[in-house]
Amino acid sequence: MSAKRPERSEAESAVRTLLRWAGEDPDREGLRDTPARVARAYQDWFSGYADDPADYLARTFEEVAGYDELIVLRDIEFESHCEHHMAPIIGKAHVGYLPDHKVVGISKLARVVESYARRFQVQEKLTAEIAQCIDGVLKPRGVGVVVEAVHQCMTTRGVHKRGVSMVTSTLLGSFREDPSTRAEFLNLVRGRN
Repeated sequence: MSAKRPERSEAESAVRTLLRWAGEDPDREGLRDTPARVARAYQDWFSGYADDPADYLARTFEEVAGYDELIVLRDIEFESHCEHHMAPIIGKAHVGYLPDHKVVGISKLARVVESYARRFQVQEKLTAEIAQCIDGVLKPRGVGVVVEAVHQCMTTRGVHKRGVSMVTSTLLGSFREDPSTRAEFLNLVRGRN
């Protein structure tokens, strides 16, 4: 972000303006503290801007008894927000990589997902960012990321279509080049061995 970050009071004032624009009185009892609550919520929801996701992958382990097979972490739940409508995106990410002599703690993979999700996003970008970060830091033989999510910008406004989810994937290295590695990863993501 190149622009100077506004003060909290400016953010709260913007919420008051939106409340008035929606037809509400921001000074009525039930809404008096809403601007401060919304500012705190935004601080939490968009905390990913303060993180460098690559930092989570900095500590690796090489004492893995020669393990060089696929590693997959499934069902990493996340909440994000659509950069077009600021509406929630709720879903799961599945992350896999084929190590090249080093592995990372599995919680770090979940932290990478969380860090990118806690920014304004489109799902395609989120999927690619996660994969590129893991690939760039760990330098594995391959990386696969599949993201499944429901977009509230589609379910609560516009076309109002419930029960629809979007699936995106980014496959790098051997996950893209080797059909058997790709198939193994996708079968593990689906819960089949």
